[in-house]
Amino acid sequence: MADLKQFAEQLVNLTVKEVNDLATILKDDYGIEPAAAAVVVAAGGADAGAAEEQTEFTVVLKDAGASKLAVVKAVKELTGLGLKEAKDIVDGAPSNIKEGVSKAEAEGLKKSLEEAGAVVELK
Repeated sequence: MADLKQFAEQLVNLTVKEVNDLATILKDDYGIEPAAAAVVVAAGGADAGAAEEQTEFTVVLKDAGASKLAVVKAVKELTGLGLKEAKDIVDGAPSNIKEGVSKAEAEGLKKSLEEAGAVVELK
């Protein structure tokens, strides 16, 4: 039984290229269609994706864009900082605007900053 568990561990840890190579070998050498192999890979991939789903985001100002004043005002409004602090953040781009926020809040901040003309990234 230990050998089967070890084999299953190896299958789960295959790279995409290795899975494609395995599918080709199964089809050419053993007559097994790749669709059956894809089901096994999809099941393993779904577990990995669920475990890696991000819950906290950092909103990063990459560039102020053409309308720097509008971006400074937006940063000031969204963060509650003073005008000088907001200007320092915009001038120091790339800068973190907020860290550890939910996906919804991060997307809202990104949208507001992009409407002001900024280039924003979520990490």
